[in-house]
Amino acid sequence: MNESENKPLVLVDGSSYLYRAFHAMPSLTNSRTEPTGAVYGVINMLRRLLKDYQPEQIAVVFDAKGKTFRDDLYPEYKAHRPPMPKELQQQIEPIHAIIRAMGLPLLMVNGVEADDVIGTLARRAGEQGRDTVISTGDKDLAQLVNQHVTLINTMNGTELNPRSVVDKFGVPPDRIVDYLALIGDSVDNIPGVPKVGPKTAAKWLHSYDTLDGVIAHADEFKGKVGENLRDTLEQLPLSRQLVTIKQDVKLPVTPEQLTRQPPDEAKLRQLYQQL
Repeated sequence: MNESENKPLVLVDGSSYLYRAFHAMPSLTNSRTEPTGAVYGVINMLRRLLKDYQPEQIAVVFDAKGKTFRDDLYPEYKAHRPPMPKELQQQIEPIHAIIRAMGLPLLMVNGVEADDVIGTLARRAGEQGRDTVISTGDKDLAQLVNQHVTLINTMNGTELNPRSVVDKFGVPPDRIVDYLALIGDSVDNIPGVPKVGPKTAAKWLHSYDTLDGVIAHADEFKGKVGENLRDTLEQLPLSRQLVTIKQDVKLPVTPEQLTRQPPDEAKLRQLYQQL
């Protein structure tokens, strides 16, 4: 492969950037009192990423509006999440406009989440022997890590490869789905086993290898945590399904089509002056 083909595909978890920037930045506004803090944070993170990686192929991926297949599987999925704050909603369109003006492909696919789009693109790139760098702060994406896929966190500079996934979570990437199913996720309202946290989940998977192995040996667990496990056996397969990132999403583009374009400087100047 030539030098261009050796460069990794860079995939940005735009939804992760959005919330992290909103909560990290002060409440900035422009002259018309329109909120701009999240815009400023997201664009700064993107500019840093572009400077560090100089990607030729990149996509910024956001969640599409509306329900996904996970809502069909489990109507209570994300049911406890409060609605998006109005001041964040107001900043989504400006962020999208700036990203497009920067010449960066922007993707939103109905019926799935940003994670599923990222997972599918990373798998397809891996099948071509290409490396992928995923910029995110979402632990769920650790299940995608392999010899071709690395996660980076632009806010704290950390990187997750197969070895560091084990160091961080106590299980390898191919056991992250089982790990997440056991601990559940209160933010997304995914039920796990009550009182089972990260350390217990990692210990169980170390002993029994997989979630199926834990389920098969459920009668061997003592005390209250054993009772909790046996009480949740029926819903654990659903939890595993909910936390599993789809890697076969039908997409409008292929990895090789995600080519970075020259920025529209006039449009960027207009947007930056407005904000």
